[in-house]
Amino acid sequence: MHRVGGEIIVQAPAKLNLFFEVLAKREDGFHEIETLMCPIDLYDTLYFQKETTGQLELKCERVGSDGLDDESLDELPEGRDNIVVQAVELLRRRSGVSAGATLRLVKRIPTAAGLGGGSSDAAAALVAANEAWNLGLSPARLAVVAAELGSDVPFFLGSGPAVCRGRGERIEPVSVPSVLHAVVVRPPAGLSTAEVYKACRPAVRPKSLAPLLEALSQGDMRRAGRLLFNRLEPVAAGLSPWIETLQRAMAREDCLGHGMSGSGTSYFGICRHAEQTQRVARRLQASGVGSVFAVRSCR
Repeated sequence: MHRVGGEIIVQAPAKLNLFFEVLAKREDGFHEIETLMCPIDLYDTLYFQKETTGQLELKCERVGSDGLDDESLDELPEGRDNIVVQAVELLRRRSGVSAGATLRLVKRIPTAAGLGGGSSDAAAALVAANEAWNLGLSPARLAVVAAELGSDVPFFLGSGPAVCRGRGERIEPVSVPSVLHAVVVRPPAGLSTAEVYKACRPAVRPKSLAPLLEALSQGDMRRAGRLLFNRLEPVAAGLSPWIETLQRAMAREDCLGHGMSGSGTSYFGICRHAEQTQRVARRLQASGVGSVFAVRSCR
């Protein structure tokens, strides 16, 4: 986040799920999960200008969505259907202020992709409003508001990789000494998160996250690549043929490991270094499997 004149500008990163286990179905309709999420340097950008009129106005524009042709790429909503507007309105109610804002959202993170773009945008809106309106709310207080908006939103208020539990709102930061280099592919069709969860069955014998955390803490990316896991991936593969297509495409590359992020349909491969990431990205882009991004972990 930085300020240019009277405008707050926030870069909202995407995320990858390096591990995703579904433990149980909760009474509130959500699922009990354990996941390891890592922010990556694929960003949406939110511009926030305080308005004294009390009006909220959002304009959206999309950048770089070539090759994506499903219904999730319809025109981005700019009213109360957009989670950015929902976030600002919720924070305004919770803090009791009457200030307004003019917002502009530049979307680069693909939607319906399991990359957390909407959640990240919501977190960016909370941070920008807190700063622009001089609310002085602590990160802990913002996290409470964030959890009301969505399970992944509190993660994006943090500063790096984290284990997320509960329905995703209980955050435990973790230290990952190595920079993670990855290629991310978002195929031409997305998936509904609700549909994927509806078809998923909680694990009878949950997979342990501990081996992956140990490998990452030791900087052993080769071992970490073998330990990537996502309980939702087989379910998503049954709903979209693109998952198996990307599994095969990534298996042909010399990656340390590969897997689906979140509820899909984005798929990623962990590379040894930035040069390999660029090479793999070029080959995948040429194969026509969707939009391809060469990324690295960020804070």
